[in-house]
Amino acid sequence: MTNPDLLDRIDAALDAAGRVLENFTAGAIEATLKAGDDPVTEADLAVNEALLAVLPRDGEAWLSEETKDNPARLESRRLWVVDPIDGTREFVKGLPEWCVSIGYVVDGKAVAGGILSPSTDQKILGSLASGVTLNGEPVRARHTTVAEEVVVLASRSEIRRGEWAQYEGRRWQLKPMGSVAFKMALVAAGQVDATWTLVPKHEWDVAAGTALVEAAGGAVFIPGGSERITPSFNRPDLKFPGLAALGAGTERLFEGETFTLAASL
Repeated sequence: MTNPDLLDRIDAALDAAGRVLENFTAGAIEATLKAGDDPVTEADLAVNEALLAVLPRDGEAWLSEETKDNPARLESRRLWVVDPIDGTREFVKGLPEWCVSIGYVVDGKAVAGGILSPSTDQKILGSLASGVTLNGEPVRARHTTVAEEVVVLASRSEIRRGEWAQYEGRRWQLKPMGSVAFKMALVAAGQVDATWTLVPKHEWDVAAGTALVEAAGGAVFIPGGSERITPSFNRPDLKFPGLAALGAGTERLFEGETFTLAASL
């Protein structure tokens, strides 16, 4: 079961992050490059500090893109998995495709999460025990079962690199968007039908989205074979080879096939 005040804590943390972000302007902020050429800004670091001050309690470990990993987290049953700004590239460019991402993991399973998108004025919050809300109103993942009506969100970077060329001519609609956490949250909120990544992602990219999609009645799995592998969190290796998030109806379109074959709809 999820602690009854858990969503209140995530909600309060997202509000705290929102107040910090009022001091920064998307599209008018400089970034530096970390190892791996990933950008980071003063806003990423400030939000990280705000979340760290609000979220962890006794017995809860911490994992964030902007905090040095402490292997002691592996001994904890409960873990906060945070990306202060997922979609920093979009944030720096001024594109409204970034968010604050907070996930909560118990015994390796993502059980609760929250996403704040200041640019689109959306807060998506939920847990396996409570379901999902968008700005306080209940939402569910979509149940589209007609391929022509399916809307799939794809990484802008992956499209730019040509990695989605293999899906040209498919019957579903493809839309580019930054921030995998935001894309997964939109699947949970029933605004689109599916998203998947063709490159590895870290736990902090997808923990919140995994909890939200599953809480909204959708499915999250590691693609690549006939067996659906549900992601497990708080591992020594922080990267997944890829991740797919689908609404319930879209999942039925893929039923009984490998992900690669099913994606030829």
